[in-house]
Amino acid sequence: MRVALALAFSMAASVAATAGTGPLIVIPGKPGVPVIINGRDASYAVVEGEWGLAKHFKNADRVYGAYDRAPPPEVGHYYPSAGRTPGYGRVEIEPPANRALPQPAEGYSRSWSAQSAPPMPQPQYQVPDYPPPIIEAPRPGPRPSYRPNGFRPDLKK
Repeated sequence: MRVALALAFSMAASVAATAGTGPLIVIPGKPGVPVIINGRDASYAVVEGEWGLAKHFKNADRVYGAYDRAPPPEVGHYYPSAGRTPGYGRVEIEPPANRALPQPAEGYSRSWSAQSAPPMPQPQYQVPDYPPPIIEAPRPGPRPSYRPNGFRPDLKK
């Protein structure tokens, strides 16, 4: 009895352990929105791959029963609103040779040009005839400190 109970327990544990790696049926979350796996529509298909307990294995996803949704081929024909195939070629009516010709069109021409604006005249500064003999330079004042946190060694307390 103990052996049978141990065997049943080990079988149940192995079934529970493989539940995370078995194949799944993909059901879309919203109707009309396909589930795309590797560029293919996998809606309502059986998928095996790496998720659950098998996510660290390097096996490729396998999709069984999926199909590629290809757009329908283009017809390439033009059918007018009458619902029938158009005739072959163009229907052209040649005018008679002795018909009245329309008046000739008036002449038409248009031209464009581009150029830069003329340069602004340079300002003329008035230089005095007798400039002052000495030009005073600004006196040096306290320089700003470039040390972090305003630390200056000359201001020790």
